[in-house]
Amino acid sequence: MLAFRIKTKGAMAQICQMPEPTPAENQVRVSIRACGLNFADLLMQKGSYQDTPGTPFTLGMEIAGVVAEVGNSVPHLKPGDRVAVFSGQGGLAESGVFDADRVIVIPDTMSFEDAAAIQIAYGTSHIALEHRARLQAGETLLVTGAAGGVGLTAIEIGKLMGASVIAQARGADKLVVAQRAGADHLIDADEDLRNRVRALGGADVVYDAIGGDVFKAAFRATNPEGRLLPIGFAGGEVPQIPANHLLVKNLSVIGVYIGGYLKFKPEIVHNSFSTLFRWHSEGRIKPHISHILPLQDAAKGLELLRDRKSTGKIVIQINSPL
Repeated sequence: MLAFRIKTKGAMAQICQMPEPTPAENQVRVSIRACGLNFADLLMQKGSYQDTPGTPFTLGMEIAGVVAEVGNSVPHLKPGDRVAVFSGQGGLAESGVFDADRVIVIPDTMSFEDAAAIQIAYGTSHIALEHRARLQAGETLLVTGAAGGVGLTAIEIGKLMGASVIAQARGADKLVVAQRAGADHLIDADEDLRNRVRALGGADVVYDAIGGDVFKAAFRATNPEGRLLPIGFAGGEVPQIPANHLLVKNLSVIGVYIGGYLKFKPEIVHNSFSTLFRWHSEGRIKPHISHILPLQDAAKGLELLRDRKSTGKIVIQINSPL
């Protein structure tokens, strides 16, 4: 089978041939139909992601496909089931084996592409805003990097939870995408974020995927008792947080890493995915996918992600639809 694989530390991933895997007793083999790309894939390729596997390994953190083979100790899944898998790795391949407790059946109404795009971005935003920040109806949510994969989902979920949403993104085209997702107020990345947000009454919850100076400006525009969610650092700089300022305004900085919950509270992720799949079936959320590419163009997809030439998600299509 074909896989987009990193063979040695520091090497770029390449398409290569490898043997078809066989599932262990508590695993399933999935014929993969789609895989969502994430900024973490870029970090893994550099070896700087907190959960980078040892080499060799196959990139691809979130997949959708069809169960092809089931281990002897897996009673709840069967060949032919349409499933999503938050795999963490191994998704950019024609086939993969995954622990059964990471596999969830998807609704018949959900495409493989949507199932591959919904897990990490929507799951991160849902857990961050509902479980961690406890966003309340009527509060103001500031989303930075709002046209990116997680940013658009934060806008959608924030609106579903009754918040007023301020979206910050770079350029008119990306701001239009954020507006279509439901943002109430738009701020270009070239504008003074701190003053613009304060003029709108300040932010009660900050959902920041950029870091660096953007986080610092958002920090200064946060209302007393506000909650800040550092989701990622696409700008390249991990911000240093002045603890004395936290005291003055009684602020909370809340870490969110969806992969961590799979290790100590997997039910948080499973419950979130169940909610998100239901919302999708009800037409309340719809992933924005700007690019769908074949497996042979996985490197191009990562390049688009790195150069910020995409909005929402990039999905790699693998094999032919059923």
